[in-house]
Amino acid sequence: MSFTLYPAVDIRDGKAVRLVQGRADAETVERTDPLAAARDWADQGAEWLHVVDLDAAFSGEPRNRHIIAAIVDVTGVPVQASGGIRSMAEVEESFGYGASRVVIGTMALEEPSFVAAAVAEHGDRIAVGLDAEGTTLKARGWTRPSGDLYQALRRFTLMGVARFVYTDIKRDGMLRGPNIARLTEVAQATSARVTASGGVSSLDDLRALVESHERIDAAIIGKALYAGRFTLAEALETVR
Repeated sequence: MSFTLYPAVDIRDGKAVRLVQGRADAETVERTDPLAAARDWADQGAEWLHVVDLDAAFSGEPRNRHIIAAIVDVTGVPVQASGGIRSMAEVEESFGYGASRVVIGTMALEEPSFVAAAVAEHGDRIAVGLDAEGTTLKARGWTRPSGDLYQALRRFTLMGVARFVYTDIKRDGMLRGPNIARLTEVAQATSARVTASGGVSSLDDLRALVESHERIDAAIIGKALYAGRFTLAEALETVR
């Protein structure tokens, strides 16, 4: 089984930033130019990029779509686009500017029928983002409780969702390692593939993810790369 790494580029007010536990008031500006950050990861061998419009996630206002489109254009690397996707028009717009996969988060929890329609139209190019604090899902930029993690896994698996992007909010941006036990439970609760997000701090963390469960076949890495805990080349070699 191949294991895919997604360097993260989170965009807020046109800048590449990182948040701690998804909190809007705990922001670190990693690079002023998200396009340059994306280009760097591409130059270092990235096979995918995970690009998030944080403004859209928090406010519902997509202010950074043009930057994501430029990242697709300039890097030539497949982009998984996330953040504030709340209508079929925005799904189509994302594919229109070249995104290879779209992650639906808040709207999946608030209007599950939206996911069913998107999957019917686009198949495995649609992923569902499940961001959880414990087993409680959070929506609207992680500000509102929105149901139970395992109930959502069952519901969306039955709809035919092929991939979940699971984020452990308490681990996000903390460099404390991923929650392997919870991730394994998530993978066991679905027949879909699972992308792990939140907490990766070392190459050993990546080894643990690769060995954890056959359906956990990808990880999003952000702060560890920006903080220089390891290089992308080292990470890619580790998961291979």
